[in-house]
Amino acid sequence: MTRTARVLLVEDNPGDVVLTREALRTAEIDCELTAVGDGEAAIAFLRREGSYDGAARPDLVLSDLNLPKRDGREVLEEIRRDPDLRAIPVVMLTTSSSAVDVASCYARGANSYVVKPRDLDGFTDVIHAINRFWLGVARLPDGIR
Repeated sequence: MTRTARVLLVEDNPGDVVLTREALRTAEIDCELTAVGDGEAAIAFLRREGSYDGAARPDLVLSDLNLPKRDGREVLEEIRRDPDLRAIPVVMLTTSSSAVDVASCYARGANSYVVKPRDLDGFTDVIHAINRFWLGVARLPDGIR
């Protein structure tokens, strides 16, 4: 029996957190979603520091680009520099469709870059597709899932 997948959502917009939770619920995707609201909290969670001591390592990170304290690019760089974290897939999930942002994230090691649709149905479809692929189709390294 496989365990429930764990997803870390790094998102400062409470509405997008609610939408993501709802999309996962309606798609009946078996995952445990933890949301943090800034880049520093994301790194602390991943490293199991402070109030995140004992937190389970996520199988997938969904990160916004423009975040308080540390932006998504900085979070991505930290994950890729850390040997204990670098195998975790990171999907940048943002409103920016800027070619510069896309290139910058891939250069830093993003596994994919997804622009958030502006409507609810589109957003739900994107969350379903991301999770179907990363938690259902893709084979992750041992110890990640």
